[in-house]
Amino acid sequence: MTQTAHPLQTHWDAALKAKASDIRLIALDVDGIMSDGRLYFSASGDELKAFNILDGLGLKQLMQAGITVAVITGRRSPLTERRMSDLGIPHLMQGREDKKIALLELIRDMNLAPEQIAYMGDDLPDLPALRFAGLGITVPNGYWLVQQHADYCTRSPGGQGAVREACDLLLWAQGHLDNTLAPYLDEPA
Repeated sequence: MTQTAHPLQTHWDAALKAKASDIRLIALDVDGIMSDGRLYFSASGDELKAFNILDGLGLKQLMQAGITVAVITGRRSPLTERRMSDLGIPHLMQGREDKKIALLELIRDMNLAPEQIAYMGDDLPDLPALRFAGLGITVPNGYWLVQQHADYCTRSPGGQGAVREACDLLLWAQGHLDNTLAPYLDEPA
């Protein structure tokens, strides 16, 4: 099997690869990370959100590679609950304003060290969790201070494939990217 070269591989340096190679859990914010951060409301008051399908497959690929996925969000949304259920994400923590405390609860239950955690967020409520995690990831449309403290800022904006980019980074750093892509590259029999 030929090795696949990810187009961002040249942007992922040895220090980033070293941090990403130890990750066993990625925790994600929703608004601004899994969505573009905009909230839509219908005339009847129903909330609408758009999730990127590329992100969903990337998260499934991470879970298949043995990396646990968790979602920690300050808001409560039935749409978020449904999407995370559809993806099979085992840990959804909604209505959590203090995301670092939520993250600490998760890692205590999972017996993980901070260097085994990646956190992906875009705004000030995410900053303590992002700084605590062994690998902090943000997006180019995130708040400037969060970008300054992140280990990596994706090239893709939140809600437009940024989560998939982070998934690819982790899969690549841990040597799983080629195996993850192989079924899609196989020649028909």
